[in-house]
Amino acid sequence: MKGFAAGLMLSISFFDLTHNALNSLGFLRGNLWFFAGVIFFAVVAKFIPEPEPAPPISNEKRTKKHEGDKGIMKRRRRQVLLSGVITAIGISLHNFPEGMAVYLGSMKGVRVGLNLALAIALHNIPEGVAVALPVYFATESKWEAFKLASLSGFAEPLGVVIVACLFPTSLNPEILEGILGAVGGVMAFLTLHEMIPLAFEYAGQKQSVKAVFCGMAFMSASLYFLRMSLPEDM
Repeated sequence: MKGFAAGLMLSISFFDLTHNALNSLGFLRGNLWFFAGVIFFAVVAKFIPEPEPAPPISNEKRTKKHEGDKGIMKRRRRQVLLSGVITAIGISLHNFPEGMAVYLGSMKGVRVGLNLALAIALHNIPEGVAVALPVYFATESKWEAFKLASLSGFAEPLGVVIVACLFPTSLNPEILEGILGAVGGVMAFLTLHEMIPLAFEYAGQKQSVKAVFCGMAFMSASLYFLRMSLPEDM
């Protein structure tokens, strides 16, 4: 899933957002906007790294801990719960600019907004699991796990509300293309820095590469059919 979403986002970044920025603004200005987005999210990733959930404890170790010392098990549950909360905070901070990206893409047209929303939605599924699993292990409550995972996702619509207040309903077309080119840089950095390495780690290199190209093919096909089905001004 992570590899497939990475393919979607790479396809959007290079074949749609950056491509349009280069065509509209020229090679130099388009690249400047693109790498401005890369640098921006590199700074975000440096100061707010996306935390990894604590590795799950095997059933055998869990049983031994329970039988040997219930106090240690309780401390372990608190540690795992804390890791889930930290993961939720980190993912929320990462989700905030993603919501802004969908809003800015939708300002240009439905097609761009739909493509970004689809890719980011698939990207958010494993992130929700990363938040829910440690919380469920620590609390043994599906509701608590669902609640915290859902709250971490609300950062995206919050980003939409804030950017809607900051930007007018219509922007200068060149500025909008430049911002979307920067969004392409953000998507490319997020994909190469976080998503593909995680896919390699958990699914293996061969399976992940297949998933990446499947995602790119899927998004390329969707770009084609959406262009065919939607009016040019959308």
